[in-house]
Amino acid sequence: MVRLICSLILALVIATPSWAQQSLVGTYKLVSVQRELDGKADPLPGNPPRGYLIITPKAYVMLQTEGTRKYGPSAADKAALWESMVAHGGSYRVEGNKFVMIPDTSANESTVGTPTTRSWEIKGSRLILSSDPRPWMRDPSKTVVSRQEYEKID
Repeated sequence: MVRLICSLILALVIATPSWAQQSLVGTYKLVSVQRELDGKADPLPGNPPRGYLIITPKAYVMLQTEGTRKYGPSAADKAALWESMVAHGGSYRVEGNKFVMIPDTSANESTVGTPTTRSWEIKGSRLILSSDPRPWMRDPSKTVVSRQEYEKID
């Protein structure tokens, strides 16, 4: 009987999301994106980006578009439109102040299955995700840090 009770308690502890994970669950609207290149602020061109982040107890979905998006009929215009979007979803885990996303679907197929880690912090109704310094995709000789701020809407 004691073993059964202990097994049930252990199963509950394993199945229940951590307190940190529970505090992240919700729907968020992107309100700002900041980028630093080599330690200096690097404003993003165009209008502010738009996007959403949805975190459920078991999965996440992120969609973000750059503020420079514009439609055009040519193949090059359509490719540029695609390049101005970030979209992925999959499982995640919370490790202290780290939010580790493991996409199983992505607009960029090369990121599927590759964990992405962001530091997270909640200030009021805002969730702030920050990357660690890393080589910039467009110029690997530079180091980039990005910070996304979301407003909880649900």
